[in-house]
Amino acid sequence: MKIVLWIGNQANQKALANKIHAKFPIAGIVKESPITKKKLSLGKVVQAGIDRTLLSPLVDAWRDMLANYKKRFPDYPDTELLEVENINSNEAFDFTNKLQADLVIVSGTRLVRKQLLSVPAKIGILNLHTGLSPYVKGGPNCTNWCIATGDFHLIGNTIMWIDAGIDSGNILTTEFTHLDGSENLSQVHIKVMEHAHDLYIRAIEFLSQGRTQTVPQSTINPGKTYYNKEWTLRRKIQVVTNLRRMQAEIKSGKTAGKRKNITAVKLD
Repeated sequence: MKIVLWIGNQANQKALANKIHAKFPIAGIVKESPITKKKLSLGKVVQAGIDRTLLSPLVDAWRDMLANYKKRFPDYPDTELLEVENINSNEAFDFTNKLQADLVIVSGTRLVRKQLLSVPAKIGILNLHTGLSPYVKGGPNCTNWCIATGDFHLIGNTIMWIDAGIDSGNILTTEFTHLDGSENLSQVHIKVMEHAHDLYIRAIEFLSQGRTQTVPQSTINPGKTYYNKEWTLRRKIQVVTNLRRMQAEIKSGKTAGKRKNITAVKLD
């Protein structure tokens, strides 16, 4: 089975590439490294000050997770590697076509567009969503959205067949992320990402055995899609202030009770 990865350039995606390669040798990797132009403004200066004070646990959580993977996986696997500014480039399309991928694995890129979705992968194109679809979709981070809204029971991960929408493809599998209530915010994010990687590898193994599964999200629940523009200061503060409440609900069993009413798509 020939596997090609389309991934972002952060340490958690590099870690995923190494973990997959250890079990299923990767034919090639397309790494998207967007060019960002940062403009300094008064608003951004104020936001940076808030981040360092009120929101330091939230900011540190993502940084700690990346630092963990950067230390454990300093290099990419020894395979063909193409770096592009935009995953939807002709170079990415041609590279994947040349390798004649059976399965394409996506994680951490911008929205994949029509041309790239037409790559003739024999098994298909899979996407990782670090949220429990269809219940929680969008961005910038569904774990944080679950904590901010008090939907702690919806923290989990999804492996789906990619389409042109936002986390809207048919589902291969979903799982809740196990938390015991002792975790700080950094540990929550690391556990969610570790679980995401493990679920992705188990999904690939499932497909490698000639099995498949595709469940339309509409048959489960209408769900909720969050957008970056909704991720306001109030929501960020809620993540920090709701952490103790989340820990208490997990320890009391309340979160586990709520999960009994949520549909997860198991690998059959």
